[in-house]
Amino acid sequence: MKPFILVSNDDGYSFDGIKVLIDVAREFGDVMVVAPLNHQSGKASSISVTDPLRVIKIKEEPGLTVYAVNGTPSDCAKLGLGVLVGDRKVDLVLSGVNHGYNQGSSVLYSGTIGVVMEGVLAGIKSVAFSYGEYGPEGDFSPCIPYMRDIINKVLTNGLPQDVALNVNIPLLDEPIKGVKVTTTAQGMWTNTWDHRTDPRGMDYYWMLGEYIERDPNDETTDVFWLNRGYVSVTPIHVDQTDFQSMSALSKLLE
Repeated sequence: MKPFILVSNDDGYSFDGIKVLIDVAREFGDVMVVAPLNHQSGKASSISVTDPLRVIKIKEEPGLTVYAVNGTPSDCAKLGLGVLVGDRKVDLVLSGVNHGYNQGSSVLYSGTIGVVMEGVLAGIKSVAFSYGEYGPEGDFSPCIPYMRDIINKVLTNGLPQDVALNVNIPLLDEPIKGVKVTTTAQGMWTNTWDHRTDPRGMDYYWMLGEYIERDPNDETTDVFWLNRGYVSVTPIHVDQTDFQSMSALSKLLE
């Protein structure tokens, strides 16, 4: 039987990135898409607890079913895995292709990553793809060979337990140089808010910001290698426990 693949994103079901991911996923198996009806970037792993979710069937044909949901990316993944797939076993969860990188500390806010976290929680191999094209439309063809290769290897070889992959693909005017397995760059956002006043004299704020890396010369990080023309592949997991500090913390609390 063909692999069964669940696809979602945070940009919305109509964006170019997810359309490319669907086409590639269909090369490997049957695909069900459960994606947000509207743009849901920055929703991380948030879920809807006060509003009902409504499902709209957008398309159904052999090997492909597409649903749009008026919820967050995590809502879509949870509803897809918990209800819409029925009794069929999901072999792989894919998220993206996100319009813009999910690198460094931005993964904390990413709805693209929220999808694969739901996959990991369900015990399913999961991969998130992001590309350096931030517009609502764009040429995602440079992503395709890397997506094919990674999907094939994950389906064939699996992943460590409770681990998903965060894949970022650089937008370049020259050929991509290769692939690096990386860590998540650490940093913080500064100058985050643009304070403005509306015509009625009321204050409002636009979120902007500049990302400052803690160590821009760290050769292990996703940001370092993306800036040098490489695809970054970062293993991520749900458990945020800092095991290295447990012994020191135990002594501190004695």
